[in-house]
Amino acid sequence: MKKIYILGAGVTGLAAGLVSGLPIYEAEERPGGICASYYIKPKTEERLQDIPKDQEAYRFEIGGGHWIFGGDPLVIRFIKTLTPVKTYTRKSAVYFPDKNLLVPYPIDNNLRYFGTELAAKILEELVEALKTYKNATTMAEWLESHFGPTLYKLYFEPFHELYTAGLFRKIAPQDPYKTPINLKLAIQGIFAETPPVGYNTTFIYPKEGLNSLVQKMASHCNIHYNKKVIQIDVERKIIYFEDNSSVKYDYLISTLPLNYVVEMTKLNIDEKPDPATSLLVINIGATKGSHCPDAHWVYIPKSKAGFHRVGFYSNVDTSFLPLSLRKSNTHVSIYIEKAYTHGNKPSKNDIRRLSYEIINELIEWNWIKDVDVIDPTWIDIAYTWSWPNSHWREKALKMLEDYGIFQVGRYARWKFQGIAESIKEGFVAGSAFLLK
Repeated sequence: MKKIYILGAGVTGLAAGLVSGLPIYEAEERPGGICASYYIKPKTEERLQDIPKDQEAYRFEIGGGHWIFGGDPLVIRFIKTLTPVKTYTRKSAVYFPDKNLLVPYPIDNNLRYFGTELAAKILEELVEALKTYKNATTMAEWLESHFGPTLYKLYFEPFHELYTAGLFRKIAPQDPYKTPINLKLAIQGIFAETPPVGYNTTFIYPKEGLNSLVQKMASHCNIHYNKKVIQIDVERKIIYFEDNSSVKYDYLISTLPLNYVVEMTKLNIDEKPDPATSLLVINIGATKGSHCPDAHWVYIPKSKAGFHRVGFYSNVDTSFLPLSLRKSNTHVSIYIEKAYTHGNKPSKNDIRRLSYEIINELIEWNWIKDVDVIDPTWIDIAYTWSWPNSHWREKALKMLEDYGIFQVGRYARWKFQGIAESIKEGFVAGSAFLLK
């Protein structure tokens, strides 16, 4: 009998465990990874894993809003069999604090907000960019050549400086489907509204919170909690855990971040590791300010505290608010994202200071007023990137496979994808070992 284990009980690991019945080792005391909801009562600090009976609590998520977009129809059907969901049409925007200007996203389809003269200049540059576009080495080069110098300087340069923690000048272009250009819509957007475009124009979300999906999946799995992997001996095929226990294996399905697994196996990949960014997410429950946007999330190209996005849980659904506040339109449940290069986690004092700087800035913008809850979360690996012409990812995945370790999921395979795609990968991985 082969000894096969799954590392990590995020949505990918849960999907693999659900179809295969294989044991899952999870570092934390609950499933879901960063895709997990929790609750905090107003004027308190304690995180609750389940909603209180009176429902008088704000709902937040560990890593900010995780909306389920795209995905195979069969995966969406699977999700719906576990928990009821609602469907939403995306409302997002870009905010320029120095101009007090809120522009619907994508801004290249809403140029009328910048006035006739600037809109005409940007449109001319977009047309020229499509004619003369050449291959770019870095993300910065790609953005400028793709959108033209004016829109690049106005939005893409300052936003990506914050979003990538400065890496965009060094990393390779990535995920071009996130920023499509449609000249017909760009022209239409000079005179009138345009429809949402992109990969996440519609999304679903569980009516009872993301935890309802995670917990239903976990109930069908064999999970060992508080089992943090600290070393993997690939020659002897032994996993070592932080609690001083160990287990022998024949094969592993790993959903852990690729760079962590390479470090734990001590395998020598003869190439510079690709970079990642970490994320400080500040979850806030507060009284709504007079200029609070009605968007689901807003991109911020410039902020005093250095954050690049504000998401509005309660604009997606009022169930993120305490029950007594859901019909009043007086409060808001939000998350704020600030990026760091991986390995540069701020201290507790720095996080506390930043939390209040962010709150003060949002109060200055009249987005919020009195604050009920402040709760920071830290995501050590939030976004993964690649150096130009790097083969580190491919080499690392291949070498691990040679030792019977199969990386599955967004961070394990070092690529961007949503919850639905991650679940699908987990199903495939789990099915691959059904007959072992």
